[in-house]
Amino acid sequence: MKKTLSVLLAVLLAGGPGMGVTQSPVKKVAGLPQDAYKQPIPNLTAKQFKQFQRGEKVFNNFWIAVNNPTIPLVWDLSLPGPSGGEWGLGPMFLATNCAACHVNAGRGRALDASGSLTVQHVLRISVPGTDEHGGPNPDPHYGTEIQMFDTVTRKDPAARAGEGEVYLDWIDKPFRFPDGEELVLRQPKVRVEKLNFGPLADGIMMSLRNAQAMVGLGYLEAVSEKDILALAEKQKAEGLNGRPNYVRDDIKKQTSLGRFGWKANQPSVRQQIAGAFHADMGITSSLYPEQMCTSVQTECKAAIVGPTELRPDMWDAISFWTLTFEAPAQRNKDKPEVKNGESHFVSTGCAACHVSELRTSKNAHLPHFANRTIKPYTDMLLHDMGPELADGRPDYQAGGADWRTAPLWGIGLSKQVNASTSFLHDGRARNLQEAIIWHGGEAQAARDKFVAMPKAQRSELLAFLESL
Repeated sequence: MKKTLSVLLAVLLAGGPGMGVTQSPVKKVAGLPQDAYKQPIPNLTAKQFKQFQRGEKVFNNFWIAVNNPTIPLVWDLSLPGPSGGEWGLGPMFLATNCAACHVNAGRGRALDASGSLTVQHVLRISVPGTDEHGGPNPDPHYGTEIQMFDTVTRKDPAARAGEGEVYLDWIDKPFRFPDGEELVLRQPKVRVEKLNFGPLADGIMMSLRNAQAMVGLGYLEAVSEKDILALAEKQKAEGLNGRPNYVRDDIKKQTSLGRFGWKANQPSVRQQIAGAFHADMGITSSLYPEQMCTSVQTECKAAIVGPTELRPDMWDAISFWTLTFEAPAQRNKDKPEVKNGESHFVSTGCAACHVSELRTSKNAHLPHFANRTIKPYTDMLLHDMGPELADGRPDYQAGGADWRTAPLWGIGLSKQVNASTSFLHDGRARNLQEAIIWHGGEAQAARDKFVAMPKAQRSELLAFLESL
């Protein structure tokens, strides 16, 4: 456990305006380069800006176990815990706050050392079949993800915490461009060890997910379903097969279009936030009031649980904060290499799925988001990305090789935000070039055109991506 926590702290302490929307410059919250993803949309009122600041506090504040025998039980969870923390962590958890995985609202970082414990990833698990709403079917002993820590008091003090330990091994895969340039790709292999509640179920399906950057989500939520479906129809005429995911909307108690998450399995930012608090930190809310202890996790089920832990005011604040980030504007767009790179991006076919421009709805949740032309470089649709990237784990209508087209805005700032250049769903790509090479399935033709380019043209395309 000490080794696990020391690795986690080492990653969390490593760290490093304005969007793809035509508008006046955005005033920064702070002048630090690592704050590039955390700039608010312009023209917030004083009341709204206070809510924005409150949301960031909820994002950064750590959570404390209510049932820790060394801490007096506080049933009034509105009172702050020690050192300003919040009550209610666990009984099972992966992180003690949101910022543990999304450092500076950025993407997670895959550790380079083979055999390391995963620290900013989630291992999704499920067994064949679906739940009552058509979503992933949980493992009977471990649910839908492996949580490596807990707050329960065990009879055996030497027993390890949590459900098990997740390790990531790297398999080298040499690659050679037609022009002779060589590099070594890495492919992940996941190991789950020291399971506390018996073996994983037969037929278990596992999917390693790297934490995503929290960029421009309010704008993406404001794009109409009609426009997203129109993109799918347009792509059919171009020989592509972009498809929407339809998922369980627990807030509206209906099936809704999936917009967020690696497989577009969340319908809204607000639900995604409540789901992450619930699954990753064991924090209950009015939406998810019950802990995720399975029937065999008796100590977890017996743990002390107070009232709803993510209070409505906290949920409102962090939802507002997350939705009102300004997406970074493109940089260096007039440089010749960037202009040339954009041309290559289009000619290879990359822009067919990474759609450069979308239009937001007039019925957006805030006036600032209404009727805006945005440049997120996504179609928000699912695409078959081929066997190399397949996780083999369905998620509602997303198949085992399907992934939502990742938005590219702000991607060139990832390293300065939190020192991460871990791209793709599992963080296997250490840079954008590796990310492109891994593309397959519907993206195979575009990927092959990139690979066949002279090195100078490949460098120009990468310069364009770095400018976003």
